[in-house]
Amino acid sequence: MIALVSFVSGLVALVVGAELLVRGASKLALSFGISPLVVGLTVVAFGTGSPELAVAIQAAISGQADITVGNVVGSNIFNVLFILGLSALITPLIINRQLIRQEVPIMVGTSLLVAALAWDGSLSLLDGLLLICLLAAYTVFLIVQSRRQEAASDADEPTAAESASRWDSKLPVQIALILVGLVMLVFGATWLVEAAITFARLFGVSEMVIGLTIVAAGTSLPEVATSIMAAIRGQRDIAVGNVVGSNTFNLLGVLGVSAAVVPGGLSIAPALTAFDIPVMVAVAIACLPIFFTGNLIARWEGALFLALYVVYTIYLVMAAQQHDALSTYGFVLGTVVLPLCALTIAVITWREWRARRRMH
Repeated sequence: MIALVSFVSGLVALVVGAELLVRGASKLALSFGISPLVVGLTVVAFGTGSPELAVAIQAAISGQADITVGNVVGSNIFNVLFILGLSALITPLIINRQLIRQEVPIMVGTSLLVAALAWDGSLSLLDGLLLICLLAAYTVFLIVQSRRQEAASDADEPTAAESASRWDSKLPVQIALILVGLVMLVFGATWLVEAAITFARLFGVSEMVIGLTIVAAGTSLPEVATSIMAAIRGQRDIAVGNVVGSNTFNLLGVLGVSAAVVPGGLSIAPALTAFDIPVMVAVAIACLPIFFTGNLIARWEGALFLALYVVYTIYLVMAAQQHDALSTYGFVLGTVVLPLCALTIAVITWREWRARRRMH
């Protein structure tokens, strides 16, 4: 009964918190002349990434580096495949050109950088400081760039006073909405994860499976709630920017701070460098052609992302259990499923490119 109350309370807190955060962030964008996309990439993304940061630092200090790195890598895969997939199923997501030309390539580059730094089996203090400096530089660059763009287009857009409603047009109210929303998201995610773990144990699901699925996805619940609510409210720049920004924040901020605060840096398990980190990089790269085709994520592309996440999760569970069918599943996955997905995306991208060339 306590678990049921915790589950319902967590769900309500997530929904209300996401609503407050999206409203406050979108109004803050108008007040400061910053685009909703940049607010999604910074304020919202960093805020919803706070559970990952808290879990990562606590695990790193406790000597559980695998949880720290695994949480970041797993969250990034979850963010793209599950959150974008589910958001696109609700409503096709129109992609801002800045995301295609700048933010997604930065996310891909950051993923490749972390993969390269982790190749020697650890993230050192210097690696951590490098990642933190890159995050600071990226954030400043985004804000300066956005203010210049908004200033150039002021004549064609409504003012903040015209666009904001009376009660949420004041800066303190907007900041309060964001802070209350973030607090509700963090507490909501915690309650929901704890309840889900209780239910899983009640139904006899093993601790290992709980750790691979519920706990790994639990720290990304704020991103889930925020992106879905933003998609429903029509704030598509915040919905997509939240995911891309969270992934960049996870890699630069969460891993950077964790590597910097732990004496000797973070050790990287061989299994992560051999499988999970390459999957994370591949998922980031897969965004480029899907975002490029028609400048939107269609419902069928959202369904494809969700299906790939299910396939990946099944593989993780089977690998952890050393299931008898693992080799067959892995063979079919590597020789049929993934090549077909890659071929489909490549053909659609090629057709889109040819169509655009004919138009010009």
